[in-house]
Amino acid sequence: MSARIRRSTAAVTTAGAAALLTLGGTAATATAAQAVTVPRGLTISDGTRHVLVDGKSIDFGTVVRDLAWNPSGSKAAFIDGHGNLVVSNPDGSHRVTVAANPGNQTWSHPTWQVTAADRANQIPAKNNLIFSAKIHGKTVLEGIKATSNHGKPAKISLNGEPGEAGVPQTDNTWPNVGGSYGTAVYENTHTGEVYIRDDYLRQQGGALTKGSEPALSSDNEEVVFVRSVHGHDHLFVEDFGGSTPGVKDVTPDATTDYTEPTWSPNGKTIAFRAPTGTYTITKTAHGFGHPVKVSKHTGLPAYRG
Repeated sequence: MSARIRRSTAAVTTAGAAALLTLGGTAATATAAQAVTVPRGLTISDGTRHVLVDGKSIDFGTVVRDLAWNPSGSKAAFIDGHGNLVVSNPDGSHRVTVAANPGNQTWSHPTWQVTAADRANQIPAKNNLIFSAKIHGKTVLEGIKATSNHGKPAKISLNGEPGEAGVPQTDNTWPNVGGSYGTAVYENTHTGEVYIRDDYLRQQGGALTKGSEPALSSDNEEVVFVRSVHGHDHLFVEDFGGSTPGVKDVTPDATTDYTEPTWSPNGKTIAFRAPTGTYTITKTAHGFGHPVKVSKHTGLPAYRG
């Protein structure tokens, strides 16, 4: 049984847990200049020390790149101005350097892998950070416990599914973890494909589809990613949880580049970046609606659970 089918079957048992992460309502922006409403929990980081949280600018006291939140929203992880992997409180206080960049490396796009213990299968709880590291010209995925203090990251193992060809060990970047089983997706810049990694019972994975910058929904049923269409970056969603899995362009009318997508915790909305600001698209009974501009601020969107 493939990793995708096993994950889809297991996800049925965790629907109730995923529902606990549902976000509701919207938050008004802080200033009149930002004359739109920002979905509650949506944050935007742009490589400065200021992070937009619910429409308000929060000074983290240090440069913040590639910010990501743990599932509860109680901790932020990001790459600071020195290239270190840092965890902090939601307002940037109590910063801890989880891992110090040794130099001559480029770290990017941390993602949280948080799972509960599974005593039946003797699997301990996880609270890890996975990120991309460019080392001597080769880009690999590395991981470390999120509670570390000046710890040493280790390379993430990547194995193919039994009976299938192996997966690339380098050129891997943009990791994203979703769901209660700690499943990850990532892109390979050499093959131009999105890959999936399942390490719940045993580590295995493989290619999903052509694309980049993937993000996995909280129920492990869907992955959103970027794919170029007629000179513009569109957002596509692969639904591998239903009876008829398939890939669909959810921004078919795009006349500009839509990039860096992320799911809301309830799996109903995708936030993404465009040259003119931050946008969202929301699921309807007939698929996804049209893009809606929710902020003039341009940066990496992320949802704080």
